Amino acid sequence: MKSIYHHLFDALSDKAGQVHIDYLCLGLGYTAVVTSQGDLGLAYTYFDHKTGCTLIRDYQDFEGRTATDLLALIHSAAPLEKSMALALINALCLPDLISLSPDRGNDILFDCLGIAPASKVAMVGFFKPLVSLLRSRGAEVEVLDEFRSMGQKELFYEKLGRWAEAAIITSTSLLNNSFEEIATHMATDVRAALVGPSTPMVAEAFSDWPMIKALAGTVPLENEPILKAVRHGLGTPYLHKYSKKATLVLGSG
Repeated sequence: MKSIYHHLFDALSDKAGQVHIDYLCLGLGYTAVVTSQGDLGLAYTYFDHKTGCTLIRDYQDFEGRTATDLLALIHSAAPLEKSMALALINALCLPDLISLSPDRGNDILFDCLGIAPASKVAMVGFFKPLVSLLRSRGAEVEVLDEFRSMGQKELFYEKLGRWAEAAIITSTSLLNNSFEEIATHMATDVRAALVGPSTPMVAEAFSDWPMIKALAGTVPLENEPILKAVRHGLGTPYLHKYSKKATLVLGSG
């Protein structure tokens, strides 16, 4: 089976060959890429520890170059380079996402996952607003977030495989190479979604993971205020003022 990164590369390689990179910015919170067609994509800026002033060891100036060169970094072992490639992927996807209905209240997402009173939900990455909404629907929620020291991985994985009926997974799992490990611990009947502004809403890329029923991401609507927010280190709440939260339901849902 091909890795998720090979699936993403293969799904977007033709589009990448047709455009160039106009703008690339690695902000403190998010990374932004704008293509020569004016399409903007975002991804979380992921790095573990800042030990010096140089974060990119093998610097390349991608602006003005074909997007294929930057897309290739989705295979990089460095999460920061993956952040740039994933932002590009989201830019390449943008024209296909504009027509998606807004899902600001997460109703499409929750309906796709079958969230109901007493639903058992495993969450990788703590999304406080989602936890509040899930519990308001009467769902039980178990969280694993290593950055916040929430949950124990072994116990969480056991619940993911035996207890959970639904799973919500942060899209940063694609940046720290944990997505496939998480997926291997899911029961086959779990209904799962990848969520967050980094989420690549590329249905065909997830064909080998049929438990992924939805891709919930961010569709940028206004470039200038979003790019300013990225440059100024602002986070998701501000970005969503100029974006549309949307959920792409995969297959029959």
